[in-house]
Order: sequence, then structure tokens, then C-alpha cells
Amino acid sequence: MKLVFATNNLNKLKEVQALVPDHIQLLSLVDIGCAEDIPETQPTIEGNAVQKAEYLVKNYGYNCFADDTGLEVEALNGEPGVYSARYAGPLRNSEDNMDKLLKNLKYEHNRNAQFKTVIALHLNGELETFTGICKGEITTEKHGKKGFGYDPIFKAEGYEKTFAEISFEEKNKIGHRGKAIQKLIGFLNI
Repeated sequence: MKLVFATNNLNKLKEVQALVPDHIQLLSLVDIGCAEDIPETQPTIEGNAVQKAEYLVKNYGYNCFADDTGLEVEALNGEPGVYSARYAGPLRNSEDNMDKLLKNLKYEHNRNAQFKTVIALHLNGELETFTGICKGEITTEKHGKKGFGYDPIFKAEGYEKTFAEISFEEKNKIGHRGKAIQKLIGFLNI
């Protein structure tokens, strides 16, 4: 079975490929000739994942899955949420996004937050979604060099180190994306 993963990140593609059953061949957007930006205009993380998957089915005709992730901060009423990648502006600069978030939380005692990933799978005309959540808190300053996005300022519940300080394998076990992917794999193995 061929399944398109709606990503241009070849490292992410390889990581997911290592997790899916051998009978599934993952294709990237490059593999199917999709060079355009896939729209992400929905007001929710779930909506964006579904929108991307439906766009690929409509325009390319492949079975596929797409993901969207957001960081939801309790004291900021769920911000940055669906706007996590462009919280500080359209350039999608992780350093600027973290700086803005830390500034907005400067006087907040409640630093509870969660990462949320939703994967939308479009398979043989049917749509399924899988959600992974990792609860934790936002630190007061950046720590660590691993990972990407908000990883240097997010500590998962029960951990003293940020996502940017722990190994990739450990992050995948406890993290939002890893949880969502495991649910997807469980569904595909049925």
C-alpha cells in the first residue's frame, strides 16, 4: 500500500517510515510532485490536519495522512494554539515565537501547557483522526539545543528537562506526535 505523508520534512518522513508496517510505502509531497503550499486556514488544529489531507486527496488522488501541531498555554486561553508556528509573525521563526511566549508569560504563575498533535488519515474514501497530547509546563527560560519549535521551553509532566534536553527517542515515547503516530499505526495494523 502507498500512503502519502503530507510533509516536506524528509527527516520526519524517515522517522515515521521506521514506525509504520513494512507493507506500507510512505511517499512525501516531493514524491508526488506537490510543490505548492497546502492551505492551513482552519481555526483548529484538527481542522488544519483534515484540510491538508482532503487537499491531497482532491488534488492528487492518493490515500494520505497529514498532521498539525499546536502548543496550548492555559494562562493564555490556549494560545498560541493553531497559530503556534507563526505566533510571532509569518516568518515562522522559532526563536521569535519562544521569545514572544516567554514575554507574554513573564508575570504569570500558571505556566501549564500542552502540546497537541492531530493526524488526519484519508484512506479509501474514509477519514479518521488520531490525537496525541503531552501535558507539561513552560519554563522561564530556554534550555537545550535538541529538537525544534518550542522544545527549549517545554517540560513534560514528571520531567525536569525540556524537550530540547532529552533524547529524540525519549521525546517520541512521551511526546504528542509520537502518541498520535502510535494511534495511527495501531489503526493501520488492524
